[in-house]
Amino acid sequence: MKNLFSTKDELISREAKETLLGQKGICIWLTGLSGSGKTTIAKHIAKELHQAGILTEVLDGDNIRLGINKNLSFSVEDRMENIRRTAEICKLFVNSGIVTICCLVSPTKKIRSLAKEIIGENDFYDVFINASLTTCEKRDTKGLYQKARAGEITDFTGISSPFETPENPSLVLDTDGKSIVESSSILLNEILPKIKR
Repeated sequence: MKNLFSTKDELISREAKETLLGQKGICIWLTGLSGSGKTTIAKHIAKELHQAGILTEVLDGDNIRLGINKNLSFSVEDRMENIRRTAEICKLFVNSGIVTICCLVSPTKKIRSLAKEIIGENDFYDVFINASLTTCEKRDTKGLYQKARAGEITDFTGISSPFETPENPSLVLDTDGKSIVESSSILLNEILPKIKR
């Protein structure tokens, strides 16, 4: 058996962890407007991967902001910091061999580039969850778009803050005309070969 530790004081290598888990760590970064389907798709593929024996972790923008990023607003500067912290956490999971699914609006090219730089190009699989603003507003169970249009929420992406469409994502999922199962199946077929050892 290959010795995966070069010295007794060295940390356990990523290769050793991936070998133990029988999978490769990767970041699946889902970007898109609020209501586009990011979190719903993330939860669905996490369940599918779990049933296939793949260990995953979902980092959702809303949940992240309840804990480690609860002190951040939605200003441009705080959005960058939100992404930076989340990407650093994601990198730790990926380096432990865990398939990490991040669901964040990440509205600008600069923000997404920061995440990719932190996590590493070879571990970063970015997916644009594409849905029209009309569709996103129809799906908005929290009433966020309505509040944003009424001026109750500032810096809301798609209304009072811009969303820059990704130019060359790894995958585009148009969720306007596809069900969650259909969209998730497309994504699963793309990523499974990348995470199996």
